[in-house]
Amino acid sequence: MFPYKTSLEINRNNNRPIYLQLANQFITLIKERKLPPDTKLPGSRTLADLLKVHRKTIVACYDELLLQGWVESIAKKGTYVHRNLPELHQNDFLDTNADTTPNSTGFSFYKHPVLDDQPLSNDNKFMTINDGISDERLTPVHELARTYRRIANGKNSFQYLSYGSTYGNEKLRSVLVDYLNKTRGLKISKERLLITRGSQMGIYLAAQLLLRADDNIIVGTTNYSTADITFQHQDVNLLRVPVDENGLETTTVETICKKKKIKAIYVTSHHHHPTTVTLSAERRIHLLNLARKYNFAIIEDDYDYDFNYNHAPILPLSSHDLNANVIYIGSVCKTVAPVFRVGYLIASKDFVDEAARLRRIVDRQGDALLELTFAEFIQTGDLDRHIRKVLKIYEARRDLFCRLLREELSEFFTFQVPKGGMAVWVQLNQKYSWEQVSVAAKKQQLAIGNWQRYDRANAGHNAIRIGFATYNETEIVALIGKLKKTLFHIKSRTI
Repeated sequence: MFPYKTSLEINRNNNRPIYLQLANQFITLIKERKLPPDTKLPGSRTLADLLKVHRKTIVACYDELLLQGWVESIAKKGTYVHRNLPELHQNDFLDTNADTTPNSTGFSFYKHPVLDDQPLSNDNKFMTINDGISDERLTPVHELARTYRRIANGKNSFQYLSYGSTYGNEKLRSVLVDYLNKTRGLKISKERLLITRGSQMGIYLAAQLLLRADDNIIVGTTNYSTADITFQHQDVNLLRVPVDENGLETTTVETICKKKKIKAIYVTSHHHHPTTVTLSAERRIHLLNLARKYNFAIIEDDYDYDFNYNHAPILPLSSHDLNANVIYIGSVCKTVAPVFRVGYLIASKDFVDEAARLRRIVDRQGDALLELTFAEFIQTGDLDRHIRKVLKIYEARRDLFCRLLREELSEFFTFQVPKGGMAVWVQLNQKYSWEQVSVAAKKQQLAIGNWQRYDRANAGHNAIRIGFATYNETEIVALIGKLKKTLFHIKSRTI
């Protein structure tokens, strides 16, 4: 007789009911052929006595196995392992307590090499250089939580818990339209705005609708690497255009347009990513005229519009667009905190309608309660107050970071003090490489991150972005100190 008493274990501290614990163990024994098809199982009283459980527990266990089709009950004979169960062919695993799922699938699927590029990750043991993110410690968590809780506890909150519009919450769309019209110089209606889960979703949706294999899209020689990856995932041709102190060189754009059919151009016109330069007024007008003449889309990623230290924000290309060529993308993630995935895509109504249809099969809708929270956060003026508060803090951090960088490390780095944003574009002396710096920095518990992503075009500029906004003054001093020790160590070894 099969040793049921020693083969079946009961954990009375487990929250899972005992009959289910037993049923799952029976299933394992059946799958492993330790209980082969047509094996008669012990009667419920017999097994209950063996395992010291109530007979009803065994009856419930057998009923569960019967319901799932693992056993069959034959009148006046008893319960048997189902006779028609096929054998499950699987690999042998020595450790039955380990995860027995293989690391490789038993089927084929498509991989895209462009996705090998790894996103920046934080190591809690190291100070990690980022490319310009907000300080999460300054996030108005309590204000947002209070508003979210009030909305969630409201007597009518149930209406927001079911399926909603694929365009996003109606109130947030209305509030954003009013806010963006006032602050960005736009002249749009609610029908031209789609709520997204951050800027990246907007870029992805635009790429899906605009681009097919072998289409041509223009980007900067230096460009936001995640946007590059998003476009390359469509198997398109990235046509790179130089970027100088006035932004993207639009004369080169025009030369390309005369020779090739262009579907789109991607720009970060306010603070170019990664170099932080601003697209000049002359080039903005030139680019809009080219879009009208050659019928291409302008994907304008305005990722940090709110952070300007030397002047008022420059109005986006979208505010001057009279021909519906611009797809304007932005978010509140950078402004408040990356965890709040609330962004927007603004374009002509027909494009927004199609983007909403596509969004339906990617991410049915956003978090309506969170979107309502941000609608109130904007409407009450809390967002503007938060921006004014952190703007002063980030400006002071920029000034300290750039001063220390110039005083302590001028022989290693050249850079321009950025007029806005949350990062500095830092060029390393050509005597050294970021690979050297990355390796040596680990000894100082400093992680440089994926520095290769800043030169996907292999231009050899030897520069990366170093964010300053996320560090307080003490941390900035510590960061510069770690960089200084790293670089002087490299210098001593190269002399």
